[in-house]
Amino acid sequence: MSVTTRNGSAPRESAHAASSRESVWRVALASMVGTSIEWYDFFIFGAASALVFGRLYFPNVSELAGTLAAFATFAVGFVARPVGGLVFGHFGDRLGRKTMLVVTLTMMGLATFAMGLMPSYAAIGVWAPILMVVLRFVQGLAVGGEWGGAVLMATEHAGGHRKGFFGSFAQIGSAVGGLMSTGIFALLTWRLPEEDFLQWGWRVPFLLSIVLVLVGLFIRLRIMESPEFAKLKESRRVVKVPVVELLRSDLRNVLLAAGLYCAHGVLFYAMTVYTIAYARTAYGLAQNTYLIGVTLAGFGQLFTIPLLGALSDKVGRRPVMMFGTLFIIAFAIPLNFMITSAVPVFMWLAVVVSICVGHNSVYSPTAALYSEMFPAHVRYSGASLGYQLGGAIAGFVPLVAASLVGAAGGAYWPIAALIALGGVIGFICILLVRPTTATPGARHAA
Repeated sequence: MSVTTRNGSAPRESAHAASSRESVWRVALASMVGTSIEWYDFFIFGAASALVFGRLYFPNVSELAGTLAAFATFAVGFVARPVGGLVFGHFGDRLGRKTMLVVTLTMMGLATFAMGLMPSYAAIGVWAPILMVVLRFVQGLAVGGEWGGAVLMATEHAGGHRKGFFGSFAQIGSAVGGLMSTGIFALLTWRLPEEDFLQWGWRVPFLLSIVLVLVGLFIRLRIMESPEFAKLKESRRVVKVPVVELLRSDLRNVLLAAGLYCAHGVLFYAMTVYTIAYARTAYGLAQNTYLIGVTLAGFGQLFTIPLLGALSDKVGRRPVMMFGTLFIIAFAIPLNFMITSAVPVFMWLAVVVSICVGHNSVYSPTAALYSEMFPAHVRYSGASLGYQLGGAIAGFVPLVAASLVGAAGGAYWPIAALIALGGVIGFICILLVRPTTATPGARHAA
């Protein structure tokens, strides 16, 4: 039954809701494009850390020490992510989701472009790695604030029964960004002699970022603000210091969100960052050999992420994510044998199956689940801080992995064990999560 005002017109809320429903696809696609660019920028640093940074920016140490130093710099971005989540979460809950998305995309693009211009250690000495750390920290701040805004724009515009599906579009952006980053590095290492790649080829993906950012800004400036935030402003329920209110009332969910991230985050960064370097140093494979498997996994994610997001709308977030954590645990043993076989086809299959099945079953419903775990007035802060705290932990995986393999005499099994441990932590957390809201169709299972 429709409701009208005395003059026969629909109330403002109804008109706003109708407009939101009409634009949900456009907002979801904008979230996907924006996160694709953000994660492309973030991931190319990981690929470069595995392939070139140790040799160009830490040349006066052993190969292992140089790799460790490069991965430590990679981890700096993850340390910055919770800071970005706090800062941009605060302003996102006070000023709006859309504004923060524009700011974070601009920050990320400028920092990444500057990385493409960084002088090497041979040119400016110790200032080269220092500059790299500063720019990596800026990247971390940007991605720490971007993810929460992107998923909230998608899920708050969607509402109803389809938060899992439309929220997964922001998650697809991560897959697209990873696909673009690994794809371009695979192409460059395939087409260029190693000397040319080390001298200038690795800079190309960083410099291309500025074009992608301009496209992303054009798209994001054309979408509407989240309808739920608009209602908060109209009803004057915006809180002055969202993080204080969040930690006072929802600290438990923040910690559970961080723990849940470990399930997919540990797996992802072990398989898509550290194992790139391991395949090259342990088995002497060409630089682009393992990248083929990571690229294939990225293609698979384009289909499995939305499918699993839609499935979570039907059966609930918890069943899908519990399956994912248990699969991660169980697949750790065959994964170890497939990687250590040093047979490219088995290595590719290991990364494709672990990412597309285990990782995505946990990762895809995360956007919807985190938006359901926190009330609207602290939702940007809660989703961002919980997700990015987990990201800060997972960001040290390549560094920890390199240390464990070194201590184990080059064996890969500690990495498989580390992945399984992340699955255990995620399984415990999903058992304890109690969303504050749930999709109507899956309320019993969310």
